[in-house]
Amino acid sequence: MFKTNSKPTQLREGQVDTMIGPQVVIRGDLHFSGGLYIEGRIVGKLLALDGQPASLTLAENGSIEGEVRAPVVIINGELTGDVYSSERVELAAKARVQGNVHYRVVEMTAGSQLTGRLIHAESAAALPAPEALITADALMD
Repeated sequence: MFKTNSKPTQLREGQVDTMIGPQVVIRGDLHFSGGLYIEGRIVGKLLALDGQPASLTLAENGSIEGEVRAPVVIINGELTGDVYSSERVELAAKARVQGNVHYRVVEMTAGSQLTGRLIHAESAAALPAPEALITADALMD
């Protein structure tokens, strides 16, 4: 009667599986897959499930205070925290981001604001881990 699908299905552009309305405030980490659309406020990490298609859309009046990790991240609201995207980040005209954006592909619309750094995923992989730098410096003393 019900089919179980062992492999992840493809996520359609703009697909919304879960919506957090404008009157909702969530405090705590949120793990998700599929399309997540946020008009409310999240205080905590937003983490897409590994191996699952996922996209996060932050609406113009929505806000997030915490780290975001998802394949596709579309921001048009206020985000305070670092963003890690394995596929694509879009900063729309009303986006206000305070934090670093780790991306593979980025699109910034005129009017979007970023207070932080844009870090390309492949160039970040080429850098040594901060712990390795500290250890190397400590060894030289």
